[in-house]
Amino acid sequence: MPEHEEIAQLLAGAAIHYSHCLRIVDILKGTEASTKNLFGRYSSQRMKDWQEIVALYEKDNTYLAELAALLVRNVTYEVPALRKQIARCQQAQQDLARREEECQLAAAELRERFYASCKQYGITGSNVRQELLALVQDLPSLLSEVGAGVGALSEAIELYQACVEFVCQSSEGPVVPMLRYVGSRGNTTVYEWRTGFEPVRVERPEVQVVPEQPKEDTIDWGDFTLEPIGGSDADNTAAGGEAQDNEIDWGIVVEPSPQDNDIDWGDGESNGAQITVLEDGSEEPEAVARGSDALTLLESAATRNQFIDELMELELFLAQRLVEMEEEADVLAASQFQLAPAVLQGQTSTRVGTLLASTRALLDQLSTRRMQHLFIILASPRYVDRVSEMLQQKLNQAELLLAKREALSRKRHEALTEQGVLEPKLDRLQERTRELQQLIEADISKRYGGRPVHLMGVSL
Repeated sequence: MPEHEEIAQLLAGAAIHYSHCLRIVDILKGTEASTKNLFGRYSSQRMKDWQEIVALYEKDNTYLAELAALLVRNVTYEVPALRKQIARCQQAQQDLARREEECQLAAAELRERFYASCKQYGITGSNVRQELLALVQDLPSLLSEVGAGVGALSEAIELYQACVEFVCQSSEGPVVPMLRYVGSRGNTTVYEWRTGFEPVRVERPEVQVVPEQPKEDTIDWGDFTLEPIGGSDADNTAAGGEAQDNEIDWGIVVEPSPQDNDIDWGDGESNGAQITVLEDGSEEPEAVARGSDALTLLESAATRNQFIDELMELELFLAQRLVEMEEEADVLAASQFQLAPAVLQGQTSTRVGTLLASTRALLDQLSTRRMQHLFIILASPRYVDRVSEMLQQKLNQAELLLAKREALSRKRHEALTEQGVLEPKLDRLQERTRELQQLIEADISKRYGGRPVHLMGVSL
C-alpha cells in the first residue's frame, strides 16, 4: 500500500468493512492515477485487488449482511461487555476505598489501644521493655511513699481498737498489727518485722534480668574456628608424652597428691572453713538479712497480702461505723454506745468519712493496675517480655493493616487506570456503531427511492 496517513488509520482497525474498502479505493484513485490507461482501467495490481474486493462485497448484497452482523454484534455483545467491565472497575474502586477506610480505622484503633495500655502501665510506649524495667527500679520509692502514708491512719486504727475492746469486752491483742508496725517504723525489711532487730547488712536477692531476645531468628554459633586436625591421637602425641600443637587443650591440670592417693580427712591443722553449731533459740552471729528476708514488707508477696488484708479490714470497719452513725433513727445503736469510751463517742460522721477516704485512697494506690503489673514483674522478670510482646503485637497488627491499606490503594489505582483505558474504547465503539447504523439506513433508503429509514432497537 502507498504511504498514506488515512489508509494507515483505516487498516489499523480490527474490523474493516465495506465502507472502509470504498474509501481505500477512492484514495487509490488519486495515488494510482498514473497507472490508468485510455480505457479507464488501472494497471496497478493493488488497485485491481481492492476493486475486486468491492465487487465481491456488492455481489448479492454481501456488504449489507456484513454491516448488519457487525451492528448486531456491537449492540448485543461488544458495547454491553465494555460497560460491564467499566461497572466492575467502578464497583471495585468503591469496595477497595471502603476497605482502605476500614483498615485505616482499625489501625488507628489498635494504636489507641496500644497507647491506652501503655498509659495504664505508666509508660510512653517508645521502648516498652526498657520503660517497664525502669518502673521496677522506681518501685521501692513508691512503696516507701505508701508506707509513709500509713502514719495518717493511726487515729483510725485506735478507733478500731477501742471499738473491738468495747464490743468484745476482752483484749485479744492489737488489731491490724502490720498497719501499726508500718505506721510507726515504715516499710522495713521482712527480717526486721520478723525478728524485731534491724539487720546489720542486707543482702538482697539478685534480680534476674532476662536479656532481650534478638529480633531475627538467627543461630549464634560463637567465634569457633575450624582447623584441620591430622592423624590420630597417637600420631599427635610425641614420644616424650608432650601434646602437639593441634591437640585440644581442655584447661585441666592434674597435679600429683602430696600423699599417694590417700584421702585427706582434715585431721591436721588447716585454714579451711569451720562449722559453728548454735544452740537452739540463739541469735545468728551476724544480723544479716538474706533472700526473702531482705525484701521490704510491701515487696514480699506474703507480707504485702497481709498488709492489704488489714487495710481492707480497717476500710470495712470504718464503712460500717459510718453507716451506723448516719442512721439517727437507730435508737438501739445509740443506746449501745452510751457507755463507750470517749474516743468512740467523740467521733463525728464527717471525721469517720475523712478517715475512710484516707484508707481507701491508700488501698487504691496499692490496687491500681500499674502497681499490680509492677508486682508481677518483680516476681517474674520474664513477664516483661510477655507484656512487651503483647503490646508490640498490637503495633505489628496496626502496621500490617497499614500495609494492607497500601496494597488496596494500589489495586484501586489499577482499577481506575483500567477504567480510563476502557472508557475511550467504549466511546470509539459507540461511534463506529452509529456509523454502521447510518450506512445501513442510507443504503436501504436508496433502495426505496430515498425514503427515510430508521433502524429501531439500537440502544447505545
